[in-house]
Amino acid sequence: MLIKNKNIMAIISVPKTSETSFEDTSVAFSSKTDFELRKTYFIFAAMNNNFLVDFGKSFLKFALKIHFPFVKSIVKSTVFGHFCGGENITDCEKTVNNLGKYNIGAILDYSVEGEKTEVGFDATLAETLLTIEKAAKSTHIPFSVFKVTGIAPFHILEKVQSKQTLSSEEEKQWQRVQERIEAICKRAYELNVKTLIDGEESWIQDTIDNLAYAMMEKYNKEKCIIYNTYQLYRADMLGNLKAAFEVAKQKNYFLGAKLVRGAYMERESKRAKEMNYPDPIQPSKEACDKDFDSAILFCMDNIEQFGLVCGTHNEQSNKYLIELMLAKNISPADERVYFAQLFGMSDQISYALAKDSYKVAKYLPYGPVEAVMPYLFRRADENTSVKGQTSREFLLIKKEINRRKK
Repeated sequence: MLIKNKNIMAIISVPKTSETSFEDTSVAFSSKTDFELRKTYFIFAAMNNNFLVDFGKSFLKFALKIHFPFVKSIVKSTVFGHFCGGENITDCEKTVNNLGKYNIGAILDYSVEGEKTEVGFDATLAETLLTIEKAAKSTHIPFSVFKVTGIAPFHILEKVQSKQTLSSEEEKQWQRVQERIEAICKRAYELNVKTLIDGEESWIQDTIDNLAYAMMEKYNKEKCIIYNTYQLYRADMLGNLKAAFEVAKQKNYFLGAKLVRGAYMERESKRAKEMNYPDPIQPSKEACDKDFDSAILFCMDNIEQFGLVCGTHNEQSNKYLIELMLAKNISPADERVYFAQLFGMSDQISYALAKDSYKVAKYLPYGPVEAVMPYLFRRADENTSVKGQTSREFLLIKKEINRRKK
């Protein structure tokens, strides 16, 4: 803006502001028919009722265990169908293509949990490699993703982190874990598919970090392929992110960072209390929010060496990232910056961002109904940010139903 004041002409820099709105329900629910919107309304109405949620979880666990008639079909047509892509990759294609129509990517997330055998770990490895192959052939799948505990025994990761001596058999298991990680990351590199390594509990996370950084050093030399996850509900995580950046800078590789608030809060605090060590969780939500936004700023200040995935349902944090991109003249289409939300949640964020040409991807869980339910229960139980979002989304759904009636 030019301002003339007698003999002085000053150039004043006016901050750019975002016009992206998370209030426009016609955009948020543009992909849903009236029937689908009403079904979504009833699902979120149930999620807003604590009694129904608690009773529903207990009933479903029991009913699926005893193979109660019709329960699986009901689950597939309601909560599973709303939050998951299907039971296999083929089932997910319709959802992937539908998201793609609105410029939203899908992250195929094979969400089978609780595998404890080498056969199970190898099966998860094979499925993860299939998602990478699928992503390489699709313009609508920008990332693959995996959990290390899906291909590794939990106790091995824990013993490695605590520097306990492994038995000869455990040494062999640990070697196979590293070989599986290598197989996934090597294939991702060969096919040029960005791959996210999910975050997990603090008492195995250092092991996961070390595996991730070894893969980054090997495969992130030219661009960002491998991404690690930083759970900012931990008080030390912002410092961990900054330390990881210094190492990446020293060793000359790109640092892939997926920022999330986290999903293991209750488990972390309970273990810390039981084992009498300092609780690693942030002292307050405000402290967590502050560190999350500080992490966004740090990544953006060093974006030349970062690949950033902002994985949050928090509207303010998403707006903050938009403002930083505008201030730094970073195009919404820049491949270095992605926004990510869970499928079935926060459509007011995802669809609004995509409409304004930002890079957006939805985590799309899939797998057999019985095997994926623990994933959904964990999200409901432990991800407080998703819980807090439920009432907000319920109100937006009601707003859109009323808008369509008018």
